[in-house]
Amino acid sequence: MGRVTERRRVLRIREGAASHRADTLVAEEPLEIRLAGRPLAITMRTPGDDFALATGFLVSEGVVAAADEVASVVYCAGAQADGSNTYNIVDVRLAPGVPVPDITLERNVYTTSSCGLCGKASLDAVRTATRMPTPDPHNPRITPELLSTLPDRLRAAQ
Repeated sequence: MGRVTERRRVLRIREGAASHRADTLVAEEPLEIRLAGRPLAITMRTPGDDFALATGFLVSEGVVAAADEVASVVYCAGAQADGSNTYNIVDVRLAPGVPVPDITLERNVYTTSSCGLCGKASLDAVRTATRMPTPDPHNPRITPELLSTLPDRLRAAQ
């Protein structure tokens, strides 16, 4: 197993009865894309092929016209307190003669129905304050009985 999947303890609910077990889940992590050392965008992805993802993003955004306009893509030190690499930040350097665009391409204000990570310029921008209490993932506030009824209730209300 690598970073593409991870083992997690999950709460399983069957016919109103709750139990815990290990499960293999697909990993999803943020990737910050920097251009010439400056934060440009952040996206969620399953780790792997990060350099191709960053290059493709720059092509799709019109920053470069083709992959050969990219000189290098490298991982940057991660946001860990101990300085270890998280492999969640890449820096793209453009080929000689390719102009670096004005970084006002940053998406400072972006409305989405996603979790809120996509559209941020940097991983640091994700750490925002909220007045709402953050739930404790180890102490769910909903009963297994109620949780098991929610899919049917959602379908009925759609």
